[in-house]
Amino acid sequence: MGVICVRRDRVYGLDHFSFEQMKLSEKQQIFTLNVARLIMWANEQGYRLTFGEAHRPQITADYYAAHGIGIMGSQHCKRLAVDFNLFINGQYQRSGDGYTRLGIAWEALHEDNRAGYHFGDGNHLEMKG
Repeated sequence: MGVICVRRDRVYGLDHFSFEQMKLSEKQQIFTLNVARLIMWANEQGYRLTFGEAHRPQITADYYAAHGIGIMGSQHCKRLAVDFNLFINGQYQRSGDGYTRLGIAWEALHEDNRAGYHFGDGNHLEMKG
């Protein structure tokens, strides 16, 4: 896997305050930059991505939770999560090593990034918010 290295103090200016003290909009900006960097990295690996779900209205999260296909407190509702569709050699990947590599690369971008393969949702990537 290609190396992903981001100096948070230079890229994000996090030397002035902690992540927990940031406004939600500041976290969303970091999340969006991380998504852009991941897309570029994935492209360099020969992966092709399309967006699945990014923002999820709370009413949708409630519906998903009631039907056992999501949770009410989803990071999608805070605009801090994205689901990607992964294609390798033109073939859609339903699971597998590609998603694992994508998740590892995602987690390398920021200490608060978490990949969905840890909880059975391989195409899901999120940031703690």
